[in-house]
Amino acid sequence: MSEEQEIKKQFAIQKLYVKDASFESPATPESFSFEQWKPKIDLNLTNKQRHVEGDLYEAVLCVTATVTHQDSTAFLVEVHQAGLVTIAGFDDEEKKYLLGSQCMSVLFPYLREVVSDLSTRGGFPPLILSPVNFDALYHQHMQQQQAEQEAAGVEH
Repeated sequence: MSEEQEIKKQFAIQKLYVKDASFESPATPESFSFEQWKPKIDLNLTNKQRHVEGDLYEAVLCVTATVTHQDSTAFLVEVHQAGLVTIAGFDDEEKKYLLGSQCMSVLFPYLREVVSDLSTRGGFPPLILSPVNFDALYHQHMQQQQAEQEAAGVEH
């Protein structure tokens, strides 16, 4: 790859924003009377991307956390953390990687902060999400897709 082609490559975050956020605590105020707070946390982490226009893309990292204690839902928090990114000069595979891994790594600390803030504002201890290796998840997803395509090719 020539130096000229390398210069034309651009990956830049244009804007970070919360696209959607919700907090529900259906068992309050009774859930505040738990003597020993030993919650069970069910996390669902997903992501999506879309082309906006030109070299502009939207990447969205979504989390739904359901926190239960003693068979009762203490709270549920859902956050969609988004970012607008410029991606120019990359081939399709590189774009997929940048959107599916690198953008998610950038978005995660912001999503994590919103989740913690919402749980605290709801009267509960902060829900701190553990770090996520989006690079490993992306490669795992790509391997799974390739295996599914190969299996589908064998079936036909």
